[in-house]
Amino acid sequence: MCLDYLDPGSCHDCINMAQQDIASICPYSKEAVVWEENCQLRYSNQNFLGRLNVDDNIPLDNKKNISVPEKFETVVNKTLSNLAEQAAFNHSLNMYATGEVPFQDKMVYALVQCTTDLSGNDCDTCLMGAIEDVLRASYSSIGARLLSRSCYLRYEFYSFYNGATSEAPVANNKGGGRKILLITILIIVSACLGVLLVVSCVCLAVRKSKKKGKREILGQHDLFHRQNDAKAQEYPFISLASIHAATNKFSDSNKLGEGGFGPVYKGVLRDGKEVAIKRLSSCSEQGLEEFTNEVLLIMKLQHKNLVRLLGFCVDGEEKLLVYEYMPNSSLDVILFDSAKRAQLDWSRRVSIISGIARGMLYLHEDSRLRIIHRDLKASNILLDNEMNPKISDFGMARIFAGSEGQANTATIVGTYGYMAPEYAMEGLYSVKSDVYGFGVLLLEIITGRRNTGFHLLKRGPSLVTYAWKLWDEGKGLELIDPSLVGSCDPEEFLRYLHIGLLCVQEDANDRPTMSSAVVMLKSETVSLTQPEKPAFNMGRFTNQHTEGGADSCSINGLTVSNIMPR
Repeated sequence: MCLDYLDPGSCHDCINMAQQDIASICPYSKEAVVWEENCQLRYSNQNFLGRLNVDDNIPLDNKKNISVPEKFETVVNKTLSNLAEQAAFNHSLNMYATGEVPFQDKMVYALVQCTTDLSGNDCDTCLMGAIEDVLRASYSSIGARLLSRSCYLRYEFYSFYNGATSEAPVANNKGGGRKILLITILIIVSACLGVLLVVSCVCLAVRKSKKKGKREILGQHDLFHRQNDAKAQEYPFISLASIHAATNKFSDSNKLGEGGFGPVYKGVLRDGKEVAIKRLSSCSEQGLEEFTNEVLLIMKLQHKNLVRLLGFCVDGEEKLLVYEYMPNSSLDVILFDSAKRAQLDWSRRVSIISGIARGMLYLHEDSRLRIIHRDLKASNILLDNEMNPKISDFGMARIFAGSEGQANTATIVGTYGYMAPEYAMEGLYSVKSDVYGFGVLLLEIITGRRNTGFHLLKRGPSLVTYAWKLWDEGKGLELIDPSLVGSCDPEEFLRYLHIGLLCVQEDANDRPTMSSAVVMLKSETVSLTQPEKPAFNMGRFTNQHTEGGADSCSINGLTVSNIMPR
């Protein structure tokens, strides 16, 4: 990563210099990072892309002191905080921002930058931690910088990002100045970290022993708390010993189900509270990135239609999430069981659809983060004592910056059958991708039929395409779940069918937003446009899937739902 103000030629030269230094200083290291005057080079045998890392930040200060440090710190803190918000959440700035502010008879120049693989939220977290670290270490200095693996900041009394230089050796970008910078790093790190960082590089050996592994886990624990100190008591770190006691050491009798991310157990904490504990298996499709993502996401979310996280545990190979216990398990367990779905009359299904819609609206528009769930399906909707729906499983979710409309990924995650065509085929996802999943889920709820495996009934390739065919032929009422006879108004059923079809339009631009969908569901006076024929539903199917059986399960390989509470 070069600092954004560098021209391509200077960036190329800086990276070449970093390559030579990192090869000579860390020739046998599996992981290293080197900071030059204007660039940073990092490599590792572990994937670090898109993963926030604020461990071992290195603050460097200008040796000249300010006469009024309290006032200066206030100005610098406010300036850097404003720049951090711009860099993190103004997509057009490419994770980079500079600014200047007057102080007495001088001008303070400041710069912040994140690695562009981070999310906006992670960039903001990195920079806010960097600001705290640098101001604590350089309280009375007239200038300073903070070296981190995931971000960088600097402030001076001269316009360093416009080519201005200073007499201070740290600001000299010639060879001599660079060597002095490396020596400075060596002195600081040697005093603080005991030869963990040599000169300007961080050489981290792979930590395999139990003792070192525990230190790493404690570091992860500290990271969670630094990320959200205000929530530390509300979302505590729960010890593995407490979880062993709550689950009788993960006894099979306490097992609620098995998913692609690992098993889920019922537990009872010392205070008598019933909980559901998701245990990330070593071969789980959800890695540490997804686990961390789910913890940090749910810690920031508060809505009655979202599952509540009570705590988490990271200990050695164990990674666990502790949720509120849902006695009625997940929606698919009841909805797709011919004997159980009679519990869901029409008014209950309407209430469930409405709750899911409000939860998704909160994620898309009403929370302080803009979140794309990416795996909305019946098995990820949990039901409480009163059959109120709660959206769960945020391991695949992604945060959008305020100005972002869509993103692209080469790694398709989620569940075939619920995926929007543009996501399944091109990796494009947006709020409209979630709307598509909501539309499929709505059709499943009102018909009592699965979308995946529907082709085995010889009626069509999917529930989505079959529903559109019957609706287009004026035969939509044939889709009514027989168990709803007597409790369902035919006109209301057709309206919900119509809304579901609008949500699964092939062109994302033709789908409503979740706010529009909520309005459509609440008001019978809102006119609905005519839906076009949906795209052929992409999917992977198996011949073991039958509709409505008690042993029906999700066939996507990500989540398998057993008929037990969780």
